[in-house]
Amino acid sequence: MTEALAVTSADVGRQFHGNVLDLIVNAGPMVQFILLLLLFFSVVSWAIILMKYRLIKKTRKENNRFLQAYMRTNKLSSIVPEARKYHYSTIAEVFRSGYAELGKMIKVKKESPGVEPVDDGLMSMELRGIDNIERALYRACDSETSKLEQALGFLATTGSACPFIGLFGTVWGIMNAFKGIGMRGSATLAVVAPGISEALIATAAGLAAAIPAVVFYNYYVNKVRSISLETDNFASEFLNIIERYYVKSSQ
Repeated sequence: MTEALAVTSADVGRQFHGNVLDLIVNAGPMVQFILLLLLFFSVVSWAIILMKYRLIKKTRKENNRFLQAYMRTNKLSSIVPEARKYHYSTIAEVFRSGYAELGKMIKVKKESPGVEPVDDGLMSMELRGIDNIERALYRACDSETSKLEQALGFLATTGSACPFIGLFGTVWGIMNAFKGIGMRGSATLAVVAPGISEALIATAAGLAAAIPAVVFYNYYVNKVRSISLETDNFASEFLNIIERYYVKSSQ
């Protein structure tokens, strides 16, 4: 029995002499396919993580710069050139959409000369114009939020699916390991351990792909929510300014 144990230990030493890369290379076709699939999820997830980091950083930076320029001036027309400078700013985009709709409203009002402001037709036209501006502002808010949220769904899919994909690879590898035990007619550690180790690599790879995806998904969702709230607040404030302007101009 001592001799058998000695042989088993020697066999185990030979089986585990290689590194993790050797285990991957010597794994079965299905486990290798699972590992390639998990590698794809991981690479795409990290590309999205880096892309979103750059996008959110630029968005917050340009939002702050635009708000500083917005607070320094008293004329909306003078902010338009500033708004065109910031392509990543969600607030600047909302301002451009609202100002463009305001320009259409002013144009319609100028094309109706000689009509008193108290006239029901003109008042209803102005109310419709303000409603159009409100819709344009919040449509721009939704559009900018959608741009920031783009591709975050892939991170959520990676975080939820990859552990199960890795687990499937593990189950498949264990099935092959037990199949090998049945063919050899023995259940020594030297026979079981290589198949189990190859199978567990799939689970480890699934967790390695899923954990960063889940962490950064939650992080970016909170960042996008914060930027969206800031953008919505600006849209509400901008709409209040326009309403006060038209109430004053109609008196």
